[in-house]
Amino acid sequence: MTSRVTDGSVMPYGRQRIEADDIAAVVAVLEGDWLTTGPAVADFERALCDATDACHAVACSSGTAALHMAAMALDLGPGKTAIVPSVTFAATANAPRLTGCDVVLTDVDPETGLMRPEDFEAALARAPEAAAVFPVHMNGQAVEMAAIGEISRARGIAVVEDASHALGGEVLDRTGKWRPIGACADSTMTVFSFHPVKTVAMGEGGAVTTQGEALAAALARLRNHGLHRDPATFEARDLAFDADGRPNPWYYECREPGLNYRASDIHCALGRSQLAKLDRFRAARAALTARYDSLLAPLAPVVRPLGRVGWSRPCWHLYVALIDFAELGRSRAEVMHDLRERGIGTQVHYTPLHLQPYYRDHCSAPSLPGAEAYYDRCLSLPLHVGMTEADVDRVVAGIAACLGKTL
Repeated sequence: MTSRVTDGSVMPYGRQRIEADDIAAVVAVLEGDWLTTGPAVADFERALCDATDACHAVACSSGTAALHMAAMALDLGPGKTAIVPSVTFAATANAPRLTGCDVVLTDVDPETGLMRPEDFEAALARAPEAAAVFPVHMNGQAVEMAAIGEISRARGIAVVEDASHALGGEVLDRTGKWRPIGACADSTMTVFSFHPVKTVAMGEGGAVTTQGEALAAALARLRNHGLHRDPATFEARDLAFDADGRPNPWYYECREPGLNYRASDIHCALGRSQLAKLDRFRAARAALTARYDSLLAPLAPVVRPLGRVGWSRPCWHLYVALIDFAELGRSRAEVMHDLRERGIGTQVHYTPLHLQPYYRDHCSAPSLPGAEAYYDRCLSLPLHVGMTEADVDRVVAGIAACLGKTL
């Protein structure tokens, strides 16, 4: 049995891995001329394109900002509807709601937390006029994008992948080819987050990838107040140009509302340094996940690993165990408190949106049994690059102690 901790130290469920070269990259920006809107931003965007096989990447201040920019770029305003799975962080649904769009919530697979094609079809039966869908890649695994893309193309629906959990993973496209998540082979845009618990950390940061040049230009404007700076596009020519026909050097035009969602050079320098380690980070997370799978096997069926799908090669963001708390005879809160006393931090991802007060009141949904079954059993265990195999052993031993078992 694992011992109780008394010094307050707790292994977190997720944590950034910052190394000397990451620090050096940030210091170089601090010692340079540009703190924001400079070359480090473009450098990070090029590196993200390389990592995802996307033609365009637009960096921004957070994953939430990225989702909001995507919703604005698609003009998801009043009178339009977006479909969002109920098991996701609130930002996925908040973004289209903030642009005035209605949201219809879907069910998910109770074993994986992923929206299935049949869940999407069921939501379309309730909202046949839907303009967009926001499939969410959970814990590192991808939604079956080939099927989601096929349904969406037939109906003219825009697809925004929420890949906040999935940078570095791959998914089968409609031709049966493995493609990096972010390549947008079966979607319109893909959104990423670079929060510290994610595989690649920027402190705070996000990005949208797309294959569309016009979309990329719109996203770049929307992250910077919606400003137009290309003289070839200026409309108010009397204000834009001098008497000799040259553009006035101070001039810009605001033809659409946007926000300050820019990512600074400081953040992008850290993100660029971290991206160079993506392969190593992915391998480390895969090894830790495999050890969890092996060590948890004797605790089945009360404790089981997350269900796995064949169309996804994940870069694991979270390690989720599915625990039958009713069979265990203990509540999830009791287990989490017990593990914390043993120095093991855990988390729950996520309370389904259809159970949240705002969405319960504003986005009526039928019974979503898959989402509720997943939520009732899920528990995120520690998984981050700074962990060792001994750390995994300690976590599993702690869980076994909660079950009254010795491994």
